[in-house]
Amino acid sequence: MSTAPPTREFTISLPEDLAQKVDQLAQQESRNTSELFREALRTYFARQLRARMKQTQKIVTASEPKYKKSETRRLLREARQEMKTAERK
Repeated sequence: MSTAPPTREFTISLPEDLAQKVDQLAQQESRNTSELFREALRTYFARQLRARMKQTQKIVTASEPKYKKSETRRLLREARQEMKTAERK
């Protein structure tokens, strides 16, 4: 027998036009308003997370050093040489 996770109730106020839209959507989708609000909040939180991730990516990308191809090749050669030297020791 599975038990449902604990829930909390919230009381919210909506303008009449928005409340009517919620009622209409719930009826169209054969869902109750609690389900609609849970989905809306999950969607909101997911968007917030994506926005934070994009912002973090921008910061990381902006802070990455920009190397020319020739510099990259040189750095690779130096790193390989250091690895070979370290292996010999």
